[in-house]
Amino acid sequence: MENEAKLVIDAKATLGEGPCWDERTNSLYWVDIEGKKLHVYDTKKNVDQSFDVGQHLGACVLRESGGLVLAMEKGLYFFDLDTKQITFIADPEEGVSTNRFNDGKCDTYGRFYAGTMAFNGSEGKGSLYCLHNDLTITTLLSNVTISNGIAWNERKGKMYYNDTGVNKVYVFDYDSQTGGLSNQTVAIDIAKEHGGPDGMTIDNEGMLWISHWGGAKVGRWNPENGELLFEVNVPASHVTSCTFGGENLDELYITTARIGLGEEQIMKQPMAGGVFKIKTDVTGAPSYRFKG
Repeated sequence: MENEAKLVIDAKATLGEGPCWDERTNSLYWVDIEGKKLHVYDTKKNVDQSFDVGQHLGACVLRESGGLVLAMEKGLYFFDLDTKQITFIADPEEGVSTNRFNDGKCDTYGRFYAGTMAFNGSEGKGSLYCLHNDLTITTLLSNVTISNGIAWNERKGKMYYNDTGVNKVYVFDYDSQTGGLSNQTVAIDIAKEHGGPDGMTIDNEGMLWISHWGGAKVGRWNPENGELLFEVNVPASHVTSCTFGGENLDELYITTARIGLGEEQIMKQPMAGGVFKIKTDVTGAPSYRFKG
């Protein structure tokens, strides 16, 4: 397998994040958090469209009944792709103007897990929430610094979760009936030279593909023993997230960011803020839809 990711969208996004694959239309949804934009990339036509949503947009997921669910700075919203109408659902942190939603993803049962962080990255200010199909919200975790990547191993009843602020990948026992989490332990303690663990996904062998903020790579890690198995090199230091796509779910799409880079760094990595892709030897988890 090659280990060099290739540019597919030269977006120059300030903070590209949250890729989500739509297998029905062969499209990739992704966000520019700081740009306050939702992007839709038609892979067949090689056309990327963007929509200004008016708020910092941390994550998007597909909705089974149509459209999307957005996790933004002021709560959770439905988004109608035809009318571009945004409809408020709820804000579990109403009145907390110093926070915003960051990353989020649906489990196989169609529940939307989404976490928050302080705008300035202050320690322990974020939380992880679950939006259930009946639109109720439960708080799963608090005292989180930078809520980030999520992945599930259904066979083993586990959920993996990144807190970038402490460079750790946590593992929980996951109750598929309720969506609840218990028995939190550290699966992987990421050494700082790799960069911070950001967004991630899981392949069908149970290995985690972790985007490394500041590390210019996506690493394939074994969560059972913490071993780094493989690295995908990305020509941008701030690698933010990844998801499997393509007709066979064997293409890894990778988002990156420009934020925090100086002029000299931008000159050395002009493709920073772009979306990249690499063909993989394994297939990965699909992007599940919200069923509420």
